[in-house]
Amino acid sequence: MPDVAIRKLSVVVETIYHEGGPPASTPLKRGAAIAVITNPFAGRYVADIEGFMDDLKPLGLSLARQLLDALGGDPKAIEGYGKGAIVGAAGELEHGALWHAPGGYAMREILGDAKAIVASTKKVGGPGTRLDVPITHINASYVRSHFDAFEVGVTDAPKADELLLTLVMTTGSRIHARVGGLKASEIKGEDGLR
Repeated sequence: MPDVAIRKLSVVVETIYHEGGPPASTPLKRGAAIAVITNPFAGRYVADIEGFMDDLKPLGLSLARQLLDALGGDPKAIEGYGKGAIVGAAGELEHGALWHAPGGYAMREILGDAKAIVASTKKVGGPGTRLDVPITHINASYVRSHFDAFEVGVTDAPKADELLLTLVMTTGSRIHARVGGLKASEIKGEDGLR
């Protein structure tokens, strides 16, 4: 399989104090680590692309570590995560699906015992395309307070022959979460759902 050729890396962190209500005692931090890489399959159909997922594993681990560091460095502080990909116009949606395993497993590895599936999204688009990356709780996908999304994008990416790959993490629930449902304190941790 081809090497991973990185053109650009970016880490973005938001600190949210309130969303119109009272300031939180602990601000919420949300962040994204983004890599813009060459799509080795752009412009042609290649039947066997699965092996490129192994090539992306080191990038996944590197992005996950960079993002964790930007959010304070403590894996125990991370409560939500998600991942996504934007495929340049000369690629196909399946090229973005190559990020599922290397992106998701990287976050689970550095966070320790995360049990929930890593929510994901992908699309095909040109430079400046934005992507809303879904976020769920790291241990139980049904924790409603942690249903969220983080918008990512890079002004000049992806070019037609590129992939934009991203990981997202948060340190808590939506800042004023109050619509009920399963609470983080009620997680049983048996199946990644509840």
